[in-house]
Amino acid sequence: MNKIIIFKLLMAVLLIAVTISCAREPENSLSLFSAPPADVETGWFSPENPTGEKGMGGLTNKGAKGNAFFVIPPGKTQVLFDIKGAGIIQRMWFSGSIANSPVQRRAVRVDMYWDGAKKPAVSAPIVDFFGLAHGLTARYDNVLFSNPEGRSFNFTIPMPFREAGLITITNESTEEVWLWYDINFLKMNKIPENAMYFHAYWNRDPKTKLGEDYEILPRVEGTGRYLGANIGVIGGDSLYLGTWFGEGEVKIYLDGDTDHPSLVGTGTEDYIGTGWGQGEYACRNFGSPVAKSQFDIYAFYRYHIADPVYFHRDCRVTIQQMGNANTSKVKDMIAKGAEVTPLLWNNTSIKPTQPVRLLDDEDAAKYFMSDEMPYTHANYYRSDDICATAYFYLDRPENNLPPLPTVELRLKNLQEKVWNKLR
Repeated sequence: MNKIIIFKLLMAVLLIAVTISCAREPENSLSLFSAPPADVETGWFSPENPTGEKGMGGLTNKGAKGNAFFVIPPGKTQVLFDIKGAGIIQRMWFSGSIANSPVQRRAVRVDMYWDGAKKPAVSAPIVDFFGLAHGLTARYDNVLFSNPEGRSFNFTIPMPFREAGLITITNESTEEVWLWYDINFLKMNKIPENAMYFHAYWNRDPKTKLGEDYEILPRVEGTGRYLGANIGVIGGDSLYLGTWFGEGEVKIYLDGDTDHPSLVGTGTEDYIGTGWGQGEYACRNFGSPVAKSQFDIYAFYRYHIADPVYFHRDCRVTIQQMGNANTSKVKDMIAKGAEVTPLLWNNTSIKPTQPVRLLDDEDAAKYFMSDEMPYTHANYYRSDDICATAYFYLDRPENNLPPLPTVELRLKNLQEKVWNKLR
């Protein structure tokens, strides 16, 4: 009898806990079945209603489809979203000529400004912003972005603003851009006091320095949340072909970290949720839509939605350029003049196998280059062409990061490095 009573009590407690949990709505979101708050209005910006005003959509061609897209000439900027007051952007969808042109995918720029700021919180090549590097397109669907058939770009993450929101597209290509889009938002009297501003930062290093970590996100100051990044890698030397690129560890420096990070992974493919190599796949929070090992070209992503990365003072994120190959290949690359520094090898003569840290052991480093070195595998520093788009929330509408690089740097050598190979 006592066991039955205890069981019933436990079930009652469980039922109460589940009820409370289900009744709790996520912040800034409305339950599907809840009546709308009196101060909330739904709005869409699109070429058919470019001001987003109530009752002002579909005015051309006597209400028939008359203005489905904008034509943006080279060198011109088009305002897509411009509103005063408080609100939250919920979704964006873009398509048009950018879906068919690798040059436009990298040369067309999207900028976003919050609360009248002079400096954009977001400034990035348009398709890099929508989750894929190198001016490429591919099919993918994840927690933030989707490209269902490789010709449209969707984004679903809340972007709040208190006083104003402004989104522009600038055509820095040499051909006119045809742009279909819509931006869906909620207009309201006030957003939650603890709501932060959405930011995105893009940069590229066409030739990383040997042994120097690439900065996915330079040190950003303030209180915020790092959401993750999409990253692109192009092998920096043809001599690397046939070797594995992804031994580099992602490091996240938080709240005053300097020499050493608080968060560090065990390798590139490990960080994005796979292991022992990296093929093409797309999951909700991590994936690799492009993995062309025969060309040493990769594009992958990792989003910290289920595992939040918070910071209170500052945040910096880096990734190492580190590969792996058998020892004879590593020595052959060095002999042929490739930029390679051996780092770590698995000494199979020791049981259990022990890694030998070549940067810590000078004698082992000399032995590694000798003819007596047994056949095994080793990690090595390498130099690659890397780009990344980092996403984060911040407690202010502007950030302290550098501006978007020039279109010349964004496009540099991509035709021969990537587009000619992946036709």
